[in-house]
Amino acid sequence: MAALLVLYLVFVTNYAILLINSAEPVAKALGFALVVLPAIGAWVLIADLVFVVRGERLLAKLGSEGGLPVDNLPRLPSGRADPVAADAEFPMYRAEVDADPESWRAWLRLGLAYDASGDRRRARWATRKAIALHRSTGT
Repeated sequence: MAALLVLYLVFVTNYAILLINSAEPVAKALGFALVVLPAIGAWVLIADLVFVVRGERLLAKLGSEGGLPVDNLPRLPSGRADPVAADAEFPMYRAEVDADPESWRAWLRLGLAYDASGDRRRARWATRKAIALHRSTGT
C-alpha cells in the first residue's frame, strides 16, 4: 500500500507541475492547490511508517523481556482472534494500565488487547501512548 501511495503521489505531483506550467491562470491555481495533496500524503505516510517502526521496536523489546501476553485465544476461520474471547481478557489489561498508567509495557499490552478485540483505532491510540511513554522515560 505504501508503494502504491508513493506512485500516486508521484503522478499527482507530476500533474500539478503540468498545471502550474500552463498558461491558464485557473489551471495554475489548481496546480498550486494540487501540490498540497502530495505533501499531506507524504507526511501521513512518513508518520505511519515511523509509528510502525517504533511499535515494532517496543514489541521486540517487550518480547525479549518475556512480557508479551500469551496468545492462547481461540481463532476464527479467518485466523483472527475470537473477539468475544478477547473481550473477556480485556479487563485484565485495562486494570494493569489503571494500576500503573506510566508503564509503556502496560499500554502496549492494552494495545494488543484492543487489537485482538478488533478495535484498531484504540489499539493504535494505546500503542502511541506506549511509544510516547517509552520515549519520555527511556526504559
